[in-house]
Amino acid sequence: MSTDALPKPDFRAPNTSKRPPRAVADGPGGMILAVAEVAGSPEEVFRALTTDEIERWWRWPGLYHQKDWKAELRVQGPWSVTVELADGGQVRAWGEFCEVDAPRKLVMTRRFDAHPFLGDRETTITYHFEPTPTGTRITVRDEGFIGRAEAANGNAEIWEKVLGWLDAHLASAQTA
Repeated sequence: MSTDALPKPDFRAPNTSKRPPRAVADGPGGMILAVAEVAGSPEEVFRALTTDEIERWWRWPGLYHQKDWKAELRVQGPWSVTVELADGGQVRAWGEFCEVDAPRKLVMTRRFDAHPFLGDRETTITYHFEPTPTGTRITVRDEGFIGRAEAANGNAEIWEKVLGWLDAHLASAQTA
C-alpha cells in the first residue's frame, strides 16, 4: 500500500510528543489561563502572533479564517484583523499593544464589533514566551470576561485550539 493512500494527520492537532494545549476559565473571575509548548523559538512564536503570518495559521476550517491583518508593533500601536466566516459574514477585531517586550512578553487589548458572547467588551491578552529544550512555552492570560462566564468558558476551548494550530504551523515550518 502506498503511503500516499494513508490518511494524513490533522495539521491542527498538537504535536503528539508534547502535552496538548490546556486552558481553564475562571468564569466568576472573568479570565482565562492557557498554556502550551509549541515548536519554534520565542522569536518565531512572537512573529507568528504579531505579523500577517497569523493569516496562514489562525483559522478554523469550515468556520472562519483571518485576513487583512494590520499592526503597528509598538506600545499604543493599533492592530486589526477581519475574521471571515464560512457563510461569508465578517467580524472585525481590533485593539492596541500595551506592552511589547519581544520575544518575552506581549500585552494587547482585543475587541470585536460583533462577538456572539462578548458583544463589544474589550479583553486584555497577555502572552509570555519561555524557551524550552523543544521550542517555546507560551502562557496566555485573557482577562475581561467578568459577568460573561459563558464567553470565558467558550473562549478557553478556543484558546486550546488556537495554540494547537500555532504549534502545528511552526512545526510544519521547521520541516519545510
